[in-house]
Amino acid sequence: MIDAKVSPWKRDRVGELAAILSSDGVLGVVDIGGVPAKNMLSMRKDLRSSMSITMAKKTLMRLAWEQSGRSMGDFDTLLDGAIQPAIVHTDSMNAFQLFSELEKTRQGRAAKAGEISPIDIVVEQGPTQFGPGPIVGEFNAVGIPAKIDKGKVAIQKTTTVVGQGEVISADLGIMLAKLGINPIEIGIILTGAIEDGFLFEADSLDLDTDGFRTDIITATSGAFNLACNIRWFSSQTMPTFLAKASGEAMSVAVEAGITNDVTIPLFVSRANARALALAGQLDSSALDDELAAALGAAASAVASAPAATSDAADPAEETPAEEEEEEEEEAEFGGLGDLFG
Repeated sequence: MIDAKVSPWKRDRVGELAAILSSDGVLGVVDIGGVPAKNMLSMRKDLRSSMSITMAKKTLMRLAWEQSGRSMGDFDTLLDGAIQPAIVHTDSMNAFQLFSELEKTRQGRAAKAGEISPIDIVVEQGPTQFGPGPIVGEFNAVGIPAKIDKGKVAIQKTTTVVGQGEVISADLGIMLAKLGINPIEIGIILTGAIEDGFLFEADSLDLDTDGFRTDIITATSGAFNLACNIRWFSSQTMPTFLAKASGEAMSVAVEAGITNDVTIPLFVSRANARALALAGQLDSSALDDELAAALGAAASAVASAPAATSDAADPAEETPAEEEEEEEEEAEFGGLGDLFG
């Protein structure tokens, strides 16, 4: 309950916050601590079309949360560790999409005096853009070994200037900024979100979507292969089984010499190939014009194709034995049946 002595503007502010907290969609708390006003304005402008970010004091947020009837335990969880919390709301994204979108706001800024380093700050060996001057002494004064090399200031060796959890001095922060090293991460950081009554903490929202998609594809492929191998009949496996059965039926029909609309074109093609092979071994005087033309076309097609090996034989010189071997190989082809042993 709001005390009767509370000023009207605070009462109105709590009412506005409670309305947001009671609305449909995804609700969350973000930490905007350390974000400069200029950066914050730019971030909010970019996000305005997909979400709203409402800033308020913690006490007013707590009163509004209680007034909206939401769990105070959830509120304490969402505020845990937040330096400067704000309320975020969206009705166009789910909690995971909200987290992913806000992660894009993360960026580095220069370190200020007295700030704690979130990482080991390493200055790599190599040349810089600076010319000779007092800056050489300034680098050395903060523990960055530097000297003049070929007319430019160069870092002599790779150096860890401050460890994770250590305090960054004012002078070091200035020199790191000159080198383009911005170790302090800022952004609109989602601490957690509530969707359909379920609380999602930030850790559970941080998904590797590409890896997750790959895992699903791999699992689906493995499941399909297993279903085919154990003959599991379903709407997904039936097309493969039917294709397999069709291929095996064709092989049996050809082997047994059964003639129908499907096998006749194959038999005719084989007979034509045999006739050409046999005619190729006869004297040209024994051939009529049509057969001679057919042999010439076949020879031209073979000559224009690249040879697979240096001793590849000309099709016109194939022996009847080789033709019979080809027939046996084709008759043994089991179509998709070979996939399943």
